[in-house]
Amino acid sequence: MPRIAYVNGRYVAHADASVHIEDRGYQFADGVYEVCEVARGFIVDMPRHLGRLSRSLSELSIDWPVTQRVLPLILREVVRRNHVVNGLVYVQVTRGVASREFVFPGPGTTPSLVV
Repeated sequence: MPRIAYVNGRYVAHADASVHIEDRGYQFADGVYEVCEVARGFIVDMPRHLGRLSRSLSELSIDWPVTQRVLPLILREVVRRNHVVNGLVYVQVTRGVASREFVFPGPGTTPSLVV
């Protein structure tokens, strides 16, 4: 069974999933990740995970890559498409793609989302 990832607005085959080489998460580890347990096909403690993700993004001044209402839908869809019954789903949000400079990119830089 092929694995499916969600990368910046698209569900793609795991083997084809990629991020831009100048993504700040890749260049500077400028991002946040959250790991959610899946038990019996359901994501365990989703509100707690999303709350922690929200606090982390806020502390790093990274915008949400999608609305807080949409992210749970994406997570559930990745779990569904991968037929995960018991396992883990990873959420990674980075500041996004910008020129390799040490200062934060200006407003308008779109955060990246990988699930």
